[in-house]
Amino acid sequence: QVQLVESGGGLVQAGGSLRLSCAASGRTFSSSAMGWFRQGPGKERGFVAAVNWNGANTWYANSVKGRFTISRDNANNTVYLQMNSLRPEDTAVYYCAVRSGGSTWYSVENYAYWGQGTQVTVSS
Repeated sequence: QVQLVESGGGLVQAGGSLRLSCAASGRTFSSSAMGWFRQGPGKERGFVAAVNWNGANTWYANSVKGRFTISRDNANNTVYLQMNSLRPEDTAVYYCAVRSGGSTWYSVENYAYWGQGTQVTVSS
């Protein structure tokens, strides 16, 4: 069993930055790939970024590529999402999740164990 707790969300002006954290408990964290997803108002939950078990490989949605950076610290069981050059369309609840399998990095169905989410609001 893995428990995930996201933090770091808030209200920021367009062009600003935020750093989200996801603290994990459980023995499987350091051997598991992790992902960040987001769900905006009236939208389905969508892929943002993912990182493999040791941080050597990362994947990003086209909409955030070049602006967001995912990283992880296995010694502290934490995964991060650094978000720069934020836009109003980035407004959403952001969730971290543990990848459980499957062939794609961007499918919600390939992730188990979700956190409760943290709200990010970007004002124009």
